[in-house]
Amino acid sequence: MAYKNAKLRLVQTGAMALSLLVTGSAFSQQQNFNTVEAAKNGWFAEQKRSASWYLAQHQKLSSAMHALQPQRPGVVDAYVVSIGLDSDPVFARESAEAAKILARRYGAAGRTLYFAAGADDKATGAPQGSPSNLATALAAVASKMDKKEDVLILFATSHGDPVSGLAYRDGDYAAGMIAPQRLADLLDGVGVQRRMILLSACYSGIFIPLLTNEQTVIVTAASSQRPSFGCTPGNDWTFFGDALMNNALRKPQKFDAAIAEATRLIAQWESALELKPSRPQVFVGANAQIWLDMLENKMPATASAKVGRPAISTD
Repeated sequence: MAYKNAKLRLVQTGAMALSLLVTGSAFSQQQNFNTVEAAKNGWFAEQKRSASWYLAQHQKLSSAMHALQPQRPGVVDAYVVSIGLDSDPVFARESAEAAKILARRYGAAGRTLYFAAGADDKATGAPQGSPSNLATALAAVASKMDKKEDVLILFATSHGDPVSGLAYRDGDYAAGMIAPQRLADLLDGVGVQRRMILLSACYSGIFIPLLTNEQTVIVTAASSQRPSFGCTPGNDWTFFGDALMNNALRKPQKFDAAIAEATRLIAQWESALELKPSRPQVFVGANAQIWLDMLENKMPATASAKVGRPAISTD
């Protein structure tokens, strides 16, 4: 299908750009550059960035982290990190609104960080949605949390690859990949066990085996062998983002009901367009329901209004 092939070309372009950006570097002279191994190790590359750009990024990131409120003893606080890892505008729109929805639902106002690749071009004021900023954000959140009591909620949206994981791309300026092993290393490294991970990307089911524990909730837009849909740059939402964020999680319904609604909507939209089912994946750890219930008991009693254009119109 042309639509699917276009998505795959974008991911392949990102991997090729990463390889090209490191060509001629000391690293490439020492060993053959392998994008799969690079993704596992968290490698990414940038070029043509100005000194003032780096200073502005440092200031934005420092300001955002400084504004994080501390946890409250005796309260299960949620800390939200929402990141768009590709500069196609749909990912910035989706991650920005997802941050608002999750902060509202889980009482994380003042405890939410939002990032978007190519953010300077979109006048969002957000720090760059890059692998390094994601790593820094996770460490910053972990430093504020009571790791035995509080919960990290991570929403990430981008293109995806069935081997290398989440794609990072900012036009001609940067490229990279975050593999399941790298994300697992980051989360385990900061010691966060209570976590909800929501991944909006093709093939994002590949993350489940390495991220699961008894305290983890994971929802992915697709299985490890299927693409997901709706990532056209001009869209406001991907199918997964629209179904789960813009519809299901806005409502005062329990998490399992929200997941059921989202998966049903995605299946309906894919069927209407005769697309191969993406098969979203869900994992809930044996002890995760305890903190999930505590968070969900505090959700707002009313739904919030949907934002943006729907990912699909069947009219």
